[in-house]
Parts: sequence; C-alpha cells; structure tokens
Amino acid sequence: MSKLAVIYWTGTGNTGAMAQAVAEGAAAAGAQAELFQVSEIGPEEAAKYDRLALGCSAMGAEVLEEAEFEPFFTALEGRLSGKKVVLFGSYGWGDGQWMRDWYQRTEDRGASLCCPEGLICNEAPGPDDLEACRALGRDLATA
Repeated sequence: MSKLAVIYWTGTGNTGAMAQAVAEGAAAAGAQAELFQVSEIGPEEAAKYDRLALGCSAMGAEVLEEAEFEPFFTALEGRLSGKKVVLFGSYGWGDGQWMRDWYQRTEDRGASLCCPEGLICNEAPGPDDLEACRALGRDLATA
C-alpha cells in the first residue's frame, strides 16, 4: 500500500474542511492517509510520500499563500517527478487562475496529476463539494 499525505494551508477553514474530506476519501479507499497542515511538515518529509494531495487557498491576485505554502511548494516542486499528485483549494474571487498556474507548475515538474485542472471550491464547501473532495481522495488512493 502506498503512503499518502494530504498537506494544506487554510486561512478561514474552507481548504481545511476540503483537506479533511480528501483524507477521508483516501482512507475509505484503503490508503494510509496522513493529514498535515503545511506548518507541520517540511518538503523533505513530504517528498518521502508516494502520493500527495496538496491544498491551498487563493490569495491576493490569485496566488498561493505566500508566507508558508509558497515557500514549501517551491522547495518541494523539484521532487515531484513521478509522484501521483492532486491539487485542491478554495477561493473567494477571481476565476481560478491560481489553480491553473499551480497545476501547470506541478505538471512541468513531472508529477502525475490524477485530477484534470485541480479541484476548486468557491467560498465554504457545501455537501456536494465535500463529496467531490472525498472522491478526489479515493481517486488518488487508487490511481
């Protein structure tokens, strides 16, 4: 069984709720899923996992959170080649450009992205959004 990490940053709790649902879905599919806030894990430790679910809210002008998540991801992205990865996050404005940019960066580093375009949720995730997150976790666990 592959080890799977769900690593996220959340400001208001929306992406945190999504992360919890992703971890639930992965565990339900039989994966050994571990849930971390980005402040709880370093890029070296994260790179030891076979599968990664990465979550971050859109900030500012549709960018990844700049104090914690962006530095973490910058240090991790050179280690993504060949790993199975899904991306998710919430936003409150814009059209999801931050996810398209993040997806492209991840793909350019040779990751095997298991979800086309990443999973985004506008504001607080509702029941359908959380079920989509669980499905994302299941897909990553069985990819």
